[in-house]
Amino acid sequence: MTFAPPPTAAAWRHTGARSGFEVVFFQLLDDGWQAEGWTTAVEHDETWAVAYTIQLDGSWATRSARVLGRSMSGARSTLLETDGNGHWLVDGEAAPHLNGCLDVDLESSAMTNAFPVHRLALATGASASCPAAYVRAADLAVERLEQTYARPLDDAGGWYEYAAPAFEFTCRLAYDESGLVLRYPGIATRVHPAPR
Repeated sequence: MTFAPPPTAAAWRHTGARSGFEVVFFQLLDDGWQAEGWTTAVEHDETWAVAYTIQLDGSWATRSARVLGRSMSGARSTLLETDGNGHWLVDGEAAPHLNGCLDVDLESSAMTNAFPVHRLALATGASASCPAAYVRAADLAVERLEQTYARPLDDAGGWYEYAAPAFEFTCRLAYDESGLVLRYPGIATRVHPAPR
């Protein structure tokens, strides 16, 4: 499956697990893409704000992610860097628990679910395991998150089955022609560009 280039900007309303809003701007680079975004939310009576700048290579694999956060417990920042082959540094220190991960997945973001879908370009009926470097929203802790994406046999071009066993979570994600999430059940709905 091939995707159209992303829009210049996109936005999601976060509802269900949290109440908030996310805005991201995409920029084409010589060797890939940059996604720069912000999410603010209230979750379980805790407020937080996260800003991120993520560099992606031409296949949409993460190369670096600078994440800034603010919550009731204070301000934090973290820098994730990878060689594109699944080896990571977190704030300059080797992070072997992330070995094999090619994507960053921000708990605060609906947008980062675009990365594995672009990178994998799954055929109808195919599935893949794609563990991610998972950055928590409130404290920016970096964990390994095992997850899978599957493109259903009945897919008419835009649905993926998603599973994250650690959270006992599964859902069907809807994507647009540029490979960005339209609907993430219980998490977010895209509001700009308006879904067609």
